[in-house]
Amino acid sequence: MAVAKALSYPRRGAQARASGHEADPLDAHVGARMRLRRMALGISQSSLADYLGLTFQQIQKYESGGNRVSASKLYRAAAFMSCPVSYFFEGLARPDTDQSSEAHRRAELILSSFLSKPEGLELAVEFPKIPSRRLRQQIVRLVRLIAEEGEADDKIVRSNTE
Repeated sequence: MAVAKALSYPRRGAQARASGHEADPLDAHVGARMRLRRMALGISQSSLADYLGLTFQQIQKYESGGNRVSASKLYRAAAFMSCPVSYFFEGLARPDTDQSSEAHRRAELILSSFLSKPEGLELAVEFPKIPSRRLRQQIVRLVRLIAEEGEADDKIVRSNTE
């Protein structure tokens, strides 16, 4: 029974949302990479959807990891965006190695979560364009301070509601 459960696929789409499950991390990673490539090239969801014979809503589902991208659609998307299919899997642990540690999975989830948000993706595209290393470091410190302040505010709100 444990073997069958370990080999079963995670729930997808409406079934996953209804049961409270998140998108499969692999699907989310592929979708985030698709979005990153599309946005870096300035391609709209509608343009990619038209090329693939889909609706832009389906592209949104792919990019959020809510739906899996079929092999044929992934191949055509790679051709349209002038990249190898392997581009969409870059950053994942190799399946033939033991890199699937908890820390590695956590790092992948953080990256996928970051890239799945429009602001995260925009930051990922624009941040490397800042020529000054010193300025990039200052921006990171600023973001860290803002995040810490937000966490502190959340703790205050939670303690006041308990």
